[in-house]
Amino acid sequence: MLKSLTATAAALLALAVTPAVAQNIKAPAPAVVPAGITVENPKVHGASLEGNLEGNAVDREVMVVLPPSYKTNPNKRYPVVYYLHGFAIDGRNFYDFMKVPEAVAQSAAAGTEFIVVVPDTLTKMGGSMYSNSVTTGNFREFIAKDLVQYIDSHYRTIATRGGRGLAGHSMGGYGTWVVGMTYPEVFDSIWAQSACCVSPRTETVESATAMAGVPHDKVDGSGFGMRAGLASAVAWAPNPQNPPYFVDFPIKDGAVDPLVIAKWANNSPLAMVASHVDALKSFDAIGADVGDKDGLIRDDTMIHEELARFGIEHDWAVYEGDHVSKIGQRFADVVLPFFAKHLDK
Repeated sequence: MLKSLTATAAALLALAVTPAVAQNIKAPAPAVVPAGITVENPKVHGASLEGNLEGNAVDREVMVVLPPSYKTNPNKRYPVVYYLHGFAIDGRNFYDFMKVPEAVAQSAAAGTEFIVVVPDTLTKMGGSMYSNSVTTGNFREFIAKDLVQYIDSHYRTIATRGGRGLAGHSMGGYGTWVVGMTYPEVFDSIWAQSACCVSPRTETVESATAMAGVPHDKVDGSGFGMRAGLASAVAWAPNPQNPPYFVDFPIKDGAVDPLVIAKWANNSPLAMVASHVDALKSFDAIGADVGDKDGLIRDDTMIHEELARFGIEHDWAVYEGDHVSKIGQRFADVVLPFFAKHLDK
């Protein structure tokens, strides 16, 4: 069972996760694999993740969904959609909840066959934030380099920018923005579903003090919102000289530390737009959406408006729904058809 969490939790992701990740919510049922669809789950070595101070796994499970003709047409190459999961859920549970094999089958029946790749980026703090951090690991680089190189070398892909799309939900939507802007040469088109963490995060003295006061061995019990804040902190303001978190907290000498807040803002997609206009305009297409009852609608509307301010063309939709109620349906009915229109075949 999945359920929406509080508004605080929805600031990152309201998706359910397994009890093993200390969220105490039952995992989704395994995805149904339609006839003709093949699913593989290789382990991909992340050279970009080696030496991370948090001790996160360097070899990551990846769900690879292959379309119906992959096994029967050995001369055909396929466009690839990389699909990024959100906070406090792993790649396999996200793949299950989004019913990715069914979406791939539906797209194939409509005339476009994709390989869809769902990497696992779960960390000890609950999520990588798809950022480059000596503490967490360079997950932004892992997606754009290690993962893409592995998929292109092991599967019959269209191994060019024109053959690759990038999408994600919540923290994965955030990842879509920041990975896309950082590595625009890798992906042709991008779509962010209900992206979290879009505007620069701030803290009060009280909230920053509370964050710095969470014992390192009590993170899992600190609550969804606090755990998400800690995951963001170690991803955006790492400090290899400050164990056990290896982070600079946003509090110093009894006041909010402006340097740490600036480091956080440096990872805000909204703040990044102005300095990445050329990268954004280089995409063949950009899409974003959010539910009208989603607590993230304000932030997602802000980045839509910022893109428009700079004349960056993009698809934008506000639909009837909350943070999770229609995301699987929209992946099948909106996101994959968007990539079918724009990616090379």
